[in-house]
Amino acid sequence: MRTIRRHVTGALTAAAAALLVAACGSGTPGQSADEEDAGEDGAVVLQMWQDKFSDADNAWYKEKVEAFNAAHDDVQIKLTVVPGDAWDQKMKAAQAAGTAPDLYTLNYSEVLPRARNGELAPIGDVIAPERWEDLEERFLDAVTEEGERYAYPMLYEPSSLLFYRADLFEAAGLDPDAPPESWDDLISTATALKAAHPDVVPFQTAQNGVELSWTTWGLQVNATGHLPISDDWSTSLASDEGYLALLETYQRLAEDGLIARQALSPYGDAAPLGEGKLAMQASGSWAISQLLLDYPDIIDDLRVAPLPSLDGDLTKPTGTLGGWSLGVDAKSDHPEEAAQAISWLLAEDVDVVLDYFTDTNFTKFSPRISVAAAIAEEDTSVNPWLDVMTERVVPYQVLEPTYDWAVSLAFGTAMEKALQGQDIEEALTTADAEITKAITDLDLAARAGS
Repeated sequence: MRTIRRHVTGALTAAAAALLVAACGSGTPGQSADEEDAGEDGAVVLQMWQDKFSDADNAWYKEKVEAFNAAHDDVQIKLTVVPGDAWDQKMKAAQAAGTAPDLYTLNYSEVLPRARNGELAPIGDVIAPERWEDLEERFLDAVTEEGERYAYPMLYEPSSLLFYRADLFEAAGLDPDAPPESWDDLISTATALKAAHPDVVPFQTAQNGVELSWTTWGLQVNATGHLPISDDWSTSLASDEGYLALLETYQRLAEDGLIARQALSPYGDAAPLGEGKLAMQASGSWAISQLLLDYPDIIDDLRVAPLPSLDGDLTKPTGTLGGWSLGVDAKSDHPEEAAQAISWLLAEDVDVVLDYFTDTNFTKFSPRISVAAAIAEEDTSVNPWLDVMTERVVPYQVLEPTYDWAVSLAFGTAMEKALQGQDIEEALTTADAEITKAITDLDLAARAGS
């Protein structure tokens, strides 16, 4: 299962932070900072935090950290796995206490905001130039601010695919080889599935404000050709009439009973589909790995297709190419060693990183040119839908935006209101005002494209 998406959404109270300090951060209660940083034989100990991902993901991190430690006498990594829904609180508490980890996982949308806030250390001068040259330009740009590199990319993955059960399609008189391409098609398909299978939820997608904030970036562009803020971050565009159709579509899903009142699982978890509780589900490519590993008996009845476009044009974006990287905390006592550790884990030996893509069944892609070439030489047939991803999805998706999370949350909240049956125009008007306020309060125009 993919981690719950995490973003900074507000400050912890001092009391909450105090409660969490003892349980998180890089130290052990009662130890001094020097004692915490020194391992056996005087080795530097780096604290690394990793989001909790799938079992295969987690196993890769554990194995490679152990391999790094075995290969280095002077630097050792202590790995801590943190659930996504606990990440923000633990990080805020650790930062407040001065015990933040030296290096940690970051999704692309948060790298540049954290860099602008002074939370990340630049690592471009520590990692060799040829390692940066090995990256696709768009992902290099995603971690670059004013010429400085603030994280090293590890992977990217399509955030939005349509998963569906061919057996349920056939039983409802639907052609499993002709999945819906427009949202009108999706609604009519879900309606037919509901009639044929009253005990199965026809469709599931993100249904709460936080998940809607990041899972619909592609659909926001799909609806209007742009995100709900201008490219120079000076003007809110949330009032664009094109967004009415997007919110109306989501509202109709709820009104017609085509989604459950409460989602059966988080957006990243495909277990209900594997268990036969869902007929169709929107999720990211990581769900393929989960389904292959945990539900092998249903694979012959499973299909994967591009998420429908509002108007049926599948060359328009319906999702983003999200992904993960590693960065160094700005207050680390050992920024150079932490950057060197990142280089060893992600930027050097191709085989170190190649293992990750083989272990996760080629459901993700490498931003490193050399690693992508190595993957092309592998037998990727374990993922029967790789061609769908590479030919029909990846070329048409957009990168995650890097503006402040407040902008995304304002629009995601409007979408949640639509699902709840609230007035759509009023919801968009409120989102427009909140984005306008964020532009002013956060001086976003001065930080755009910097």
